[in-house]
This record gives sequence, C-alpha cells and structure tokens, in this order.
Amino acid sequence: MGRAFAIGVGLNLAFVAAEVAAGLWTGSLALLADAGHNLSDVLALLLAWGATVLARRAPAGRRTYGLRKGTILASLANAVLLLVAVGVIVSEAVRRFASPAPLDTDVVMLIASLGVLINGATAMLFMRGSQADLNVRGAFLHMAADAGVSLAVVAGAFLIATTGHLWIDPALSLLIAAVIVLGTWGLLRDSADLALDAAPRAIDVDEVRGWLSGLPGVEDVHDLHIWALSTTETAMTAHLLRPQNRDADRFLALASEGLAHRFHIAHTTLQVETDSGCALACAKVA
Repeated sequence: MGRAFAIGVGLNLAFVAAEVAAGLWTGSLALLADAGHNLSDVLALLLAWGATVLARRAPAGRRTYGLRKGTILASLANAVLLLVAVGVIVSEAVRRFASPAPLDTDVVMLIASLGVLINGATAMLFMRGSQADLNVRGAFLHMAADAGVSLAVVAGAFLIATTGHLWIDPALSLLIAAVIVLGTWGLLRDSADLALDAAPRAIDVDEVRGWLSGLPGVEDVHDLHIWALSTTETAMTAHLLRPQNRDADRFLALASEGLAHRFHIAHTTLQVETDSGCALACAKVA
C-alpha cells in the first residue's frame, strides 16, 4: 500500500501544478476549484500514508496500543480538509456569478481530461483496500470523486465553448462543491464515530451481545464495549456471568475465535464471573 500512496502523491502533485497554471492562464474558476480540491487530496494522501506507517509502530511506554488510532485521526482530518476546500470554492463561485470571466475552453478541456486519467488511475490503486480500511477508503473516495469532477469540468468547458454562457463556470464550481460534500459526509461521520470510540458501523452491538448470551453456560452479558483500535482493527471487552466455568480455557478460546471469525473482532478481553456479585452488573453499566 505504501507504493500506491507514493504513486498517488507524485501523480497528483504534478497534476495540481498543471491545473493551477492552466487555471490562471485561462481564467477558469472550475479548473482552479478542481486544483484546490486536488491539493487537499494530496494532503489527504500524505496524512493517510503517514498514519498507515505510524500504525505499524509497536506499543511502547504510555502508548500501550501503539499509534494505531492515527489512522482514524487521519481520516477525520481528511474529511475536514475537504469541507474547508468546499468553503473556498463556494465563496469564489458566488463572486464569479456577479462578474463572469472569459476562459480558454480548449486548454480547460485538455487539462481536465488529463485529470480524469490521473485521478481514475490513482483511485484504482486504492480500490481493493477501500472496503476493509476506512483510511484507505478515504483516499479512494478522494480520487474517485476527483475523476468525476474533472469529467464534469470537461463537459462544462464544452458547453461554454458551444453556448458562450460564462455563468456555467461558477455554476459548475458549485456542483463540484456539492459532489465533494456528498462524498465526504459518510467519511466524516464514520471517522468522528470511531474517534469517539463508537463501535464500527459494520458491527451490530446487539447481535454481538446476543451471540455471547447464547454461548454454553452464559446467563448474562454486561459491561460490553466495542471500539476501533484503528481503521482496520476492532477491540472488545465484556463481562460474562457463567456459574459453571470448569472448562474456562476452552470456553475463552471458543468465544475469542468465534468473535474473530463472525464479527472480525480480533482483540477480545472477556471477564468470566461465576456469581452475580459484579458491581458493574448491579450498577447496570454497559
């Protein structure tokens, strides 16, 4: 995955420079808006790449979980960066409606077409890992959205060339901003949830509780907590009331393996109790 990040950063930095130069030369706000969006994506890729590297560092000192959570913070920062870029694009688009500027549509179409190829190719690099890792998913969404936005810029420049309506350029910028917000909202929501130690969206807490309750000899499940260690790893702790616990080691192995295979919870800590005197259970802390 490190190679994918390196290729993605290199290609997109070169493309941002080309877009900025072409946007200033032609006067295209849509092209400059796309360049700003692409620059935020370069920063997003760098954040995601750095977080992935840090997540591999072994636990040490007070950081008993290591730096795995850096991947969650990176995905959250990526979402915020995109929303900041939206604010800049919208502000400039509103100003351009009042005073439309002429542009060289041929150059705009050429540069935007190049963007479709570069962003599409970069998105393909992250497609395979996007389902399992929220951090990689953020990178994939950035690149896929960029490919679509660049395609829209090509279409917009063609319409301006054929109709002469300059308002299409700022209107297209607002459309780009809307696409960015729609694509970013899910990433922002999921990243914020994981940063606040919510259970990953793919895991049904009630289903986990029900599965644990159905294990042999378990009479009650309480103090159940499920949270993300990183964008790819999930942890869980729970107290289980099991009065007959003579096969303790076998039971714990069965439960841990089941949680890993059924719910993809690899880091499990279970406290088995043989009587109902647990203070947490009495206080109904769950």
